[in-house]
Amino acid sequence: MRLSEAAEPTFARHETFHPRYGWFRKACVFSGADPRIFTREDAPARIGVGKNMVRAIRFWGLAAKLITEDPQSPNPRAPGTVPTRLGFALFDEAGWDPFMEDPGTLWLLHWLLLAPPCRLPVWWIAFHDFHAVEFADADLEVAVTAGLESAAEWKTPRASSVKKDITALLHTYGPAARSRRSRRDEMFDRPLRELNLIGASATDGRLRFTLGPKPTLPPEIAAYAVLDYISRTRPEAGSGTITLSQLAREPGSPARAFKLSEADLSEALDKSGERGGGGLWRRSAWLPTPGLPSWPGRRIRPPSPRRYSMTTTALSTRICRFSGPGMTATGPSTRTCWRPSAQTAT
Repeated sequence: MRLSEAAEPTFARHETFHPRYGWFRKACVFSGADPRIFTREDAPARIGVGKNMVRAIRFWGLAAKLITEDPQSPNPRAPGTVPTRLGFALFDEAGWDPFMEDPGTLWLLHWLLLAPPCRLPVWWIAFHDFHAVEFADADLEVAVTAGLESAAEWKTPRASSVKKDITALLHTYGPAARSRRSRRDEMFDRPLRELNLIGASATDGRLRFTLGPKPTLPPEIAAYAVLDYISRTRPEAGSGTITLSQLAREPGSPARAFKLSEADLSEALDKSGERGGGGLWRRSAWLPTPGLPSWPGRRIRPPSPRRYSMTTTALSTRICRFSGPGMTATGPSTRTCWRPSAQTAT
């Protein structure tokens, strides 16, 4: 997947604010109560934040695909916002994890921020098209600039806007600065830092992507990301086949987003089948199928679960069959292939 296919040419729309702990839920709750909340003069008082933060909350809700611009808005130039089906399912009062207590929610939000259409092209390049493991801020800036130049159909963004997006990325995921702030304060200010995707090198203190298994990543979230990726990149029913190697190496793929190896991703998918009856599976993997519309102006119930099963043949050939609305997947030989079914979710 190329950058221009995965992302939109938007830069520094976050008002220099990285996402805070409660902002994702605020975006959903306030949009559900009033689609025009972010355009109202009294929005800062009603939401309880500053004026610039109001715009930042709107941006992060849109970027995480938890809210969407209201297609029925009377003012197309300043459209209102409504929660998406996924936003309702997660952050409604009776939602799966309204207060973000499950680590799987953070991993899901991380995936959604990078999934196409991505409103953070600088972040997409950093995770999917930047091959260094250890790096300095300047190294990342050089790689991002080169990546943006490869999108010939885009206008060249301002260097200052690119730097703001890089700063927001490092503030969101990077290691905590040495200060008197407590770890609790850092957690609430930067929830996605808990994913430990970017740390500090033990040798020279430079930044470093954390590669390998992720203990807090639920296998079911990895499975959902795989299905989501297939649905977004190979939407034609029955025509999209992808190998496990492609899932691990393609730009935009789940393994790159989560910094997993091919073996790590394979193990996570195996575990997701083994744990198909658990409660975490019900909350995390039974998510709305990507591409479904939102329901502006009315509350919905979470979608009915899809059932999954895993069988192993005598020849140790893994066959992961995702049965139910939306997807099926089979794995002939040792090359695991994933294929969308002809069914569509309801």
